[in-house]
Amino acid sequence: MDVLAIGNSFSQDATRYLSDIAHAQGETLNVVNLYIGGCSLERHFRNMKSGERAYTLEFNGKSTGFSISLKEALIGRSREWDVITIQQASHESFKKEYYQPYLHALVLYIREYCPKAKLYLHETWGYAEGSDKLLSYYPSGKAEEMFGDVIRCYREAEKEEGFDGLIPSGELMLSLLKSGVEQVHRDGYHLTLGLGRYAAGLLWLRMLTGKRVSENTFSDFDEPIRPEHIALAKKLVDEIQP
Repeated sequence: MDVLAIGNSFSQDATRYLSDIAHAQGETLNVVNLYIGGCSLERHFRNMKSGERAYTLEFNGKSTGFSISLKEALIGRSREWDVITIQQASHESFKKEYYQPYLHALVLYIREYCPKAKLYLHETWGYAEGSDKLLSYYPSGKAEEMFGDVIRCYREAEKEEGFDGLIPSGELMLSLLKSGVEQVHRDGYHLTLGLGRYAAGLLWLRMLTGKRVSENTFSDFDEPIRPEHIALAKKLVDEIQP
């Protein structure tokens, strides 16, 4: 399976381990991430219009050092994409007015050039409880408030644009926190290099292939993960229906 993520640092988090997690389960999954830090739907739209080589191309969780335009990524290859994902920037993910008209235009553009690809919306996540980043938008400092708004906006966007699926990373991170995990963020908004990124990778595999992950053997993490947290992540992911 060949996957293209049109994203930012949050898709970078989610795809860091994805190819290796898939390989550990006997699946061949190659993922290209188009990276611009903090890239919003509006900026993706403007890049679409300009044709600028504004993205750093990442392959299977690592930077290649190459720059590429959105159009080149969509059509400049010998094989067709099986799955293409898109997402909103975290700082604009919790207000619906930031999604349109950019999302609609991008969906039309992607479907024009890659009509056979399945198009998924990648639901991002809220910020950490009490973090400065959260407080700048939510004076209450309550993480669940932002998580709820993010999830609602993504679910509404999924229905409006007729996506083939949604990858509910925000819901998974919230479930981990509610299940007793102390933190899934490393800096208030990005995922931890161990559990956060691992859980997101498991979820992408589950949603894109339909495979259960309970027996997945991948363990080459960038930072240690407690065994009980590995088991919890697998359990929560397997409870989500593709």
